[in-house]
Amino acid sequence: MRIILGTAKFKTPYIPHYFKDKAQEFIGNRLGWFTAGVSSSIAWPQEDVLVVYDGTEFLLRGCAVGGKQEPPCISTPCPSDNFDDAFARILRFVSVLGWFKGGYVDVSGYTWSTHPIRYGHLQNSFTTMTQGGPHCFDCTYMPIIEDDRVRKALAFCREGRRLRYAHEAYSFLSFFKVLESQFKKKEAKDRVAWIERNLDKLDGHAAKRVAELRSQGVNVSKHLFDSGRCAVAHASLDGDIVDPDIPADRRQIGADLDIIEGLANRYLAEEVCVPTEMTVYRTRDRLEPWYPLMDADGLVKLKAGEEITDAAELGQLAGAKVTVRLWPREPDENLKDMTIIPFESGPSLVKFYAVNQRETILLTFGLDANETRMHALLDEGGITEQTNELTEDEVATYTRYLHSVVGNAQVELLIDGVEPVRCEIIIPTNIFPRNPEEAVLESVEAFRHKRGHQKSQA
Repeated sequence: MRIILGTAKFKTPYIPHYFKDKAQEFIGNRLGWFTAGVSSSIAWPQEDVLVVYDGTEFLLRGCAVGGKQEPPCISTPCPSDNFDDAFARILRFVSVLGWFKGGYVDVSGYTWSTHPIRYGHLQNSFTTMTQGGPHCFDCTYMPIIEDDRVRKALAFCREGRRLRYAHEAYSFLSFFKVLESQFKKKEAKDRVAWIERNLDKLDGHAAKRVAELRSQGVNVSKHLFDSGRCAVAHASLDGDIVDPDIPADRRQIGADLDIIEGLANRYLAEEVCVPTEMTVYRTRDRLEPWYPLMDADGLVKLKAGEEITDAAELGQLAGAKVTVRLWPREPDENLKDMTIIPFESGPSLVKFYAVNQRETILLTFGLDANETRMHALLDEGGITEQTNELTEDEVATYTRYLHSVVGNAQVELLIDGVEPVRCEIIIPTNIFPRNPEEAVLESVEAFRHKRGHQKSQA
């Protein structure tokens, strides 16, 4: 899948995630791993998670192990004679991961070993852990960066963000390099023109600082170059420098840092259009993987806001086999190879059941072609004995599904040979979500009681 923003195109593929034991299974007995300790401002996974990004495995080691906090680190496969390639892969990966998640991830030392090991020291890293449970870390649809120019800009942004609260002068220089790296030396005038065009588009502290400098009659663009970039990068007896012993110089570079960081972020987000997690959420067409299965004319009608009147207009999708899973768990056996049965349509909308093989569980979904979203619908469907007698296991499966979805579980629909389609997260109102496993025990007990009563009556 590609996200198109402005004139830029980025691949945003589905990225498999394997947590804890599944991660170790995926690694197997493969020998040779490069491990980098990292410092991170993004929420780090609690448990180990292995992600397959751009064809390469990256094992993110969890921060919560046996009740104690561990330093974050990342391992990737690496022959013993090829450290630099593995190191470069991790640097590129953390640049994109930090940008995608709205912060930074940067390397703090590295090592090599035959098997993945933990590496790093808590005092050399800064991180916070994810708070939504052990499986809530998710970088699915993170963009793949194929343009070397964009790669460099993200690398300098990574440095600038990490240095923001450690060394403001060097942070300023790194953010300036985000812009400087995008123009050839002979295009310096183009860079200046871009900065001047975008100064008025900044907001927050950056806009306030621009207004303050202009009120003093300062040419902001020239000031950023002369008193910022050059004053930090160079030092001579007769030249302008940012003197680390002069409080006023430190305050000035700190205030100007808001401007150059804002410009760097704006360049990456608006000019180059590198997707973040939020832009992917707003713009990604969730239904695209299923379009090749659908009848072309039916798809055109749905996208035009019309209503389809015949299941044949859904093409191969009607009657297709779909597996429903609660990400990132393995699918429940009762939710594998369910049959898609459309039962209602409206403008741009198709509702369908996913019916299990014994026809005892009916899960309901809504395909919205206008919003390019898939929704798990909980007010229709359920469990039934019209065809076969229910089992305790089926009652447990449906109850677990229902209460997990109410509790914000991520539902995925899987059709063989097709990228998974994710449903929107349900935000319940006037409902207090229950622990799914507690609800399962209660439902199974009620089912047993009902069965026992029916047998006694018989």
